[in-house]
Amino acid sequence: MQIKTIPNITGFSGTILIPVFETNFNNIVPFEFDGIAIPSKIFYGKKDSVYLIEKDDHIHVFIGLGKTIDYPSLKTVFRRIATKQRDFLTHSVAIVIPEPFDEPLVEATVSGLFLGAYDLGHYKKKDGHPFESADFVLNLSSATDYTDLAKRALKIANAQIEALQLVDLPPNTVTPKYLSNWAHESGKAFGFTVEVFGEEACRIHGLDAFMAVGKGSDKEPQFVIMQYEPEPTSAKVKHIGLVGKGITFDTGGLNIKTAGMVHMKSDMAGGAAVFGAMQLIADLKLPVKVTAIVPCCENAVDNKSFQPSDVIKSYSNHTIEIIDTDAEGRLILADGLSYLIKNYKPEIVVDVATLTGSAVGTFGYECAALFTNNDSLSGKLQKTGEAIGERMWPLPLWDAYKPDIESEIADVRNWSGKPIAGAITAAKFLEYFTDGHQAWAHLDIAGVAFGDDEFAKSKHATAYGVHLLTKFIENL
Repeated sequence: MQIKTIPNITGFSGTILIPVFETNFNNIVPFEFDGIAIPSKIFYGKKDSVYLIEKDDHIHVFIGLGKTIDYPSLKTVFRRIATKQRDFLTHSVAIVIPEPFDEPLVEATVSGLFLGAYDLGHYKKKDGHPFESADFVLNLSSATDYTDLAKRALKIANAQIEALQLVDLPPNTVTPKYLSNWAHESGKAFGFTVEVFGEEACRIHGLDAFMAVGKGSDKEPQFVIMQYEPEPTSAKVKHIGLVGKGITFDTGGLNIKTAGMVHMKSDMAGGAAVFGAMQLIADLKLPVKVTAIVPCCENAVDNKSFQPSDVIKSYSNHTIEIIDTDAEGRLILADGLSYLIKNYKPEIVVDVATLTGSAVGTFGYECAALFTNNDSLSGKLQKTGEAIGERMWPLPLWDAYKPDIESEIADVRNWSGKPIAGAITAAKFLEYFTDGHQAWAHLDIAGVAFGDDEFAKSKHATAYGVHLLTKFIENL
């Protein structure tokens, strides 16, 4: 693949994509481009409209943007073009960059276009997308050289596609070992180190809460630790810690799920977001230090499964009363957070998890639930998410909810036993294992990590968090 900027389309041969801002249906003067005149009654740039015409062996694709457009909408528009107009895409594509586009909009355009090459049919016979060809060329038609920006956008799309695949592939493929192998391979390819604790190492290190969740599965748990170090510099660099929930399949354990289990391959979407972010952070060579942990295991049903009313230990030496084995994600995150904070001492910690149905009940599928007591951290995360269409909204961490996780027999219990405030009490549980860290945030992405949209007939991954975490870290 090659990406380059050309001053105009003179002499270009291939498919030309022309984004058009909305004018007026009643315009007398037709829209003109490259010797093509389109009457306004046929096409005038209305949002989501597309007009195709062939001229001189070139395919012109006119793309309506509406009167104004933002980053996430533009990204979706071009993903739609790459997905639904793929038969009209040739080995060489040119995008005519409109003058009103700034750098973020150019990035959204290119990133969305490449993201459109992703296809959910991993186990179906299919033709490859034109973008996957080694001789494919993307041309940006502009007076400004956007080549480097477009290459950055491609890196964003590639990292998001990796996350999409990790979540969408079936759980008999994406096992804990598959994820640890992925981390090793990505680390070698992009430049971050990886250490993995298997079952025996986890036992030696005292990761008992994590181990308890994986006891019922025949698949060995994998505690994945990734570290990215920037190029040496005289300036002091920030150290960021990430933790992602890596439950490769969640039956609910002995408190077995009674509905929706078919989608529980997506319960590692928080881990996938962290994996994708690590790839992208290293690929972009950001000047920050990042330590990321993804505890990976399967919550299965077996005679070895942990039980309701068990009391288990944790890495932090706090004991946990098990009320519900389907509240397992917070257990593995508890050990992940404790291990990260104690051993690596990052300045900022963000964990990402498909943690509770309560978050979906509160926000539906519009945004993630954000929990933090650090107002500055909250503001930066929200601003970042709003800019790229990965939105979140804060919920409280008041101590009024603390009694809901108090236990009479142990230090803490893993579920309140109440059908209310589930996302909040889960966050309070995680907070208990952060050792009072002053810059910790928890993102419950249960409603935004996996769902329905126009790009597949069945529910599928969104890659929420990959770009968000990377851009947040980049802008610190």
